[in-house]
Amino acid sequence: MKRAGWKVVAGTEAPGTSQTSKKQKTSLHGSGFEESDPCISMDWGNLPHHVILRVFQFLTLVDRARASSVCRRWNEVFHIPDLWRRFEFELSQPATSYLKSTHPDLIQQIIKRHADHLQYVSFKVDSSTESAEAACDILSQLVNCSIKTLGLISTAKPSFMNVSKAHFTSALTVVFVNSKSLSSIKIDDTPLDDPSLKVLVANNSDTLKLLKMSSCPHVSPAGILCVADQCHGLKELALNYYILSDELLLALSSEKHVDLEHLRIDVVSENPGQVQFHTIKKQSWDALVKHSPKVNIVMYFFLYEDEFDAFFREETPVTHVYFGRAVSKAMLGRIGMNCPRLIELVVCANGLQPLDDELIQIAERCKNLTAMGLGECEVTCRGFIEFVKMCGGRLTQLSIMEEVLIPDSDYSLDRLHLEVSKHLGRMWFPDMMPTW
Repeated sequence: MKRAGWKVVAGTEAPGTSQTSKKQKTSLHGSGFEESDPCISMDWGNLPHHVILRVFQFLTLVDRARASSVCRRWNEVFHIPDLWRRFEFELSQPATSYLKSTHPDLIQQIIKRHADHLQYVSFKVDSSTESAEAACDILSQLVNCSIKTLGLISTAKPSFMNVSKAHFTSALTVVFVNSKSLSSIKIDDTPLDDPSLKVLVANNSDTLKLLKMSSCPHVSPAGILCVADQCHGLKELALNYYILSDELLLALSSEKHVDLEHLRIDVVSENPGQVQFHTIKKQSWDALVKHSPKVNIVMYFFLYEDEFDAFFREETPVTHVYFGRAVSKAMLGRIGMNCPRLIELVVCANGLQPLDDELIQIAERCKNLTAMGLGECEVTCRGFIEFVKMCGGRLTQLSIMEEVLIPDSDYSLDRLHLEVSKHLGRMWFPDMMPTW
């Protein structure tokens, strides 16, 4: 079969150019082309391996697979291990998803020829149980893997939570046992359990640095404590508040443990008034910050207003707080009083009473605050300007809906943006509610 070729046409040389120079200028990949050759065909199949590999790295998986059929040489490059270090399996049911599903034949080819090359692997599935079960089936076959990063991503619930716990944990155990070098694991919203975590720790305690496992109802505080006790290199951890305990914080603060860099805590209630949240002692928080002084402690709240009683009663070293539901003025007042390390605050909603006093108190006491976001709240223009004036140029992110701001006798919305811009040291406008 005749393949497409490149045409290289010799250009006009400047007067006095030597023959040697002409040959050098018309050479390609080490072959000298004489000036007298009107056109030269270059066979695509003769490109060096490293050039073809570079081309493949810019192609999507589907285009890469098609390109591999150009010739035998391109097919050889298609199977070079470097192309299979990082791979995302996309699994979906056509009737329920917008994902492009990885072709089953390609999956089997990867398992057969490249399982031992995979290092950074993720599974993106839609909400269907069939897609999650297919992901578990693939995990069960990765017996020769040396995976460093594993992510299980559901584009919508329930997905993995509908898979039987036995099927899921069995598949995950295959990877935990065989990899021996897992560094990063993201497995939110899955039926992960304590025995699986023990297997993970037994085989990867020296390498594990990141573990994200929010919304894993079968994991107990004892399971995550086992991880903290034995994975001394752990730097990032994400979990639900019900798993958080004084014992866990003290384990993360022991001398043998490295400095924790990021602790994310999801505080979630699905049934208003039915969850009694425990309190973490100030001594436990203090021990963590003393051991890891630069740790970011991020808390996401999805509670109802009457469920906040256990939080921020005393000083808490939280750095980032996000309220996904309405929060009371009293709760925001506690934030200002007891969160001196606060860097970012986002309030999705509040009642109909202006938050002027609470914001000013936060500006006074939270000297590290650099980011603020307000949604369905109310703040007078005068109070908001006072808040910005006290924070000054350290507010690098300021996202306030225009509907939040209440004009008063001193400031209209037009004048407000000029005053805020002056104190921030940059041009600023409130966000507009999108219309469509």
